[in-house]
Formats: sequence, structure tokens, C-alpha cells
Amino acid sequence: MRPELAQRCDLLRSLHRPGDPLLLPNAWDVATARAVVEAGFPVVATTSGGVANALGFEDHHGAPAQEMLAAARRIAAGVDVPVTIDAEAGYGMAPDALVDALIDVGAAGCNLEETDHAAGALRDPGEQAGWLRAVRAAADARGYPLVINARVDVYLEAFFGGAGPEVQDELLPHALRRAAAYLEAGADCVYPIALWKPDTLTRFVAEIDAPVNVIRLPQAPSDAQLAEIGVARISWATFLHRETMACFAQRLAELRP
Repeated sequence: MRPELAQRCDLLRSLHRPGDPLLLPNAWDVATARAVVEAGFPVVATTSGGVANALGFEDHHGAPAQEMLAAARRIAAGVDVPVTIDAEAGYGMAPDALVDALIDVGAAGCNLEETDHAAGALRDPGEQAGWLRAVRAAADARGYPLVINARVDVYLEAFFGGAGPEVQDELLPHALRRAAAYLEAGADCVYPIALWKPDTLTRFVAEIDAPVNVIRLPQAPSDAQLAEIGVARISWATFLHRETMACFAQRLAELRP
């Protein structure tokens, strides 16, 4: 284990402070990662959707794992701050192989989601917890203090299906059970993606004795409100990439004769 990588892992972990959230504007290549650092952010997080799109593929395991990991390696080598990568659902790699790949990339942390993209469904929480436990064990065996952000995906289908806010309350017990299982398995942080309803999010954070990551959705509380709730990190997922591409498309339209 390279000492500088372990130091970056430790720094990333230390920046998870409930009530003083780590802001993670997600980058998708070296240029955007460097822009994040130059703007004063202490950590770079990648977006799998943005990286895949830049490579010419779809998100959700649509890009070859080696190409995604190579892009992450270039990003990590291109900045002098910790980089946490969106490793999706692990690309079907065995825990040992995934951990070796993350070390090779130079990742201080990673997101690992619970969606089985091939099946189009959530993995059984016990199965996912077992897999996360094996990832943690493989990292520990290598002296690699990897910061694992375990994504909880139970709200995604409802969110994209246009369900009303009442569904956020209905799904809360399910989300809490999954989050607790992943933390017990060795995750450092949990990420209930698409949970945005303020009172429901407050209850989630209160029940979880660990850092919580929230996505910066338009309808979510402000950063200041999220800090009051006790959120430890806020990320933008693909939103900045989408906004950038929309601006580029608009500028191109203006340039047409």
C-alpha cells in the first residue's frame, strides 16, 4: 500500500463531518477534476454517468469496466487531493479483484450501489451486505483504508416514476434496514439516493449513527438546511455534467449559420 494513498483515504474519512457536509461537485475527466480542485474543493468525486457518457457509453455498467477504471486512474493521477470514484455496482468483479483495481486507480474512496443492473432490480440486502463485507475484508487485508459509500437505492424507482412525497415515508423503514446492514458490513457512509423530503431525511439521519450522503436534487433542502439536519456529504451525481452538456449544445446552436 502506497503511503500517500493511505493518507488520502484518511483525509477523505476525516472530512465526513455530520452537520458540516463535504461538498462533492462530481467530475468526469481530468479537466473537470482539476477545475473542482482549483475552485477550492478538497476532494474530487467522479460521476459514473458523466464518465461513461464522455467515453461514448451509457451509465449503469454500460461502459467496459477497464475503460471506466482507466478514466478514474487518469483523474486520480491528475489531481493532488483525494478522489472518490463512482464504481457503480462493482462491475461484476470479485471483491479481491475490485479492491486491487481501486488501489491501482488510486481511489481514496468509492460509491458502491445495490442495484443489479443486469436484472434491473435491487439486490437482496443480505447478499449486498455480504459482498460489502468481503470488499472491506479485502481492503483491510491489504492495509488499504478505503472509504466505502454504500448507496441505498430503494427510492430511485419511485423518484423516476413520479411518485409523490408520501412514498418517501413509506419506504423509510426499508431504507433504514438496508443502510444498517451495510454499515454493519463495514461501509463508512450510506447514500440514500433520491431521498429528499426534509422530515423523512431528518428521521433517516437521526436513526443512522454514521455519515449520510445526500444528492443535490432541485427539490431537496438547501445546503444550509442539510447541514442542520446532520448530513455529512452532498454530491451532484450527473447534474453538473448534464448542465454542462446543455450549455454546450446551446452554444453550438448559437454558432450555426
